[in-house]
Amino acid sequence: MFDRRFFQTKLGQAALASTFAMLAFVALTTQMQANPAFAATMPYEAVELA
Repeated sequence: MFDRRFFQTKLGQAALASTFAMLAFVALTTQMQANPAFAATMPYEAVELA
């Protein structure tokens, strides 16, 4: 467990910022709709390499 003195250091503040950034990323990505990938929906021609 960390005490308050750790979070007053630059490393502790960076750890807090990183944790909040990860939480924000997870919160935003869970709200996104999962659409099929653009490349998967495009018609393509199969090319055989010799």
